[in-house]
Amino acid sequence: MKVAIYGRKINKQNLEFYIEFLGILKDFGWTPVFEEKLKEHLVKKIGLDENAEQFSSHKDFKSGIDLSFSIGGDGTFMQNVKFIRDSEVPVLGINTGRLGFLANVSRSYLEEAMDMVYNKKYVHQKRSLLRVETDAIDLGENNMALNELTLQKKDTSSMITVHVSLDDKYLNSYWADGLILSTPTGSTAYNLSCGGPIVTPGCQVHILTPIAPHNLTVRPMVVPDHMPIKLSMESRNRSNLVSLDGTSYSIKNGEEIHVFKGDYMINVIKFEDNNFLDTIRNKMSWGVDQRN
Repeated sequence: MKVAIYGRKINKQNLEFYIEFLGILKDFGWTPVFEEKLKEHLVKKIGLDENAEQFSSHKDFKSGIDLSFSIGGDGTFMQNVKFIRDSEVPVLGINTGRLGFLANVSRSYLEEAMDMVYNKKYVHQKRSLLRVETDAIDLGENNMALNELTLQKKDTSSMITVHVSLDDKYLNSYWADGLILSTPTGSTAYNLSCGGPIVTPGCQVHILTPIAPHNLTVRPMVVPDHMPIKLSMESRNRSNLVSLDGTSYSIKNGEEIHVFKGDYMINVIKFEDNNFLDTIRNKMSWGVDQRN
């Protein structure tokens, strides 16, 4: 079986982890396929065979790759998704950093998790994406977002105005520092930091969360994900910022952005004893009396 491996940082802290992880794959008899830049680092750091298989685009995932492993944090996981796209290859996130909602398999849990993967004791949890269309920016294949689309002010302390229509019906004009349009997966990311609700992955919704709104009656709003959303911005500057999962682009005032639910979903590997509710509770210390 061929398994793709994606990671971004190689340092002293995770170098031993890679050696351990590759040893497990060797014991399983699985063939690793490395992201090309990761492969270069591993060739230099641990003497990886230069003839090891590699991938460099999402097209490579449609030619025999059975599983994908993301090694790092949630940011690494999202970058890995850009390679997976519509290939339906399931992905497991292994956390070598700190807080991780997507990459939620800890290093201490590695052997147990890999044994369950080997014995196929897992399920696929479907994660939806946003699809963004606009004539203002040439997004190409980068028009998908797993976490969120964010509209923000640029190079000024002044607020911007974000006009929003839902299913071709005017919803609101947000006077704020910006607006987050999030998937359920992204509800625990920037959306959470700005006071938006936590939504379980199976919900078929999108979340609109203003960033520091001027009008105190404005609150985050949850809407059905089958409804298309139209956005546009106004500000004192000629242009503003639009970001998809942290990748930012400049966009002029008045340009329209159309957002839809993605045409495909990402298969995230989940274990019965490591579900979303457990992750939320453990990461956020819910149910723990810390008063003393």
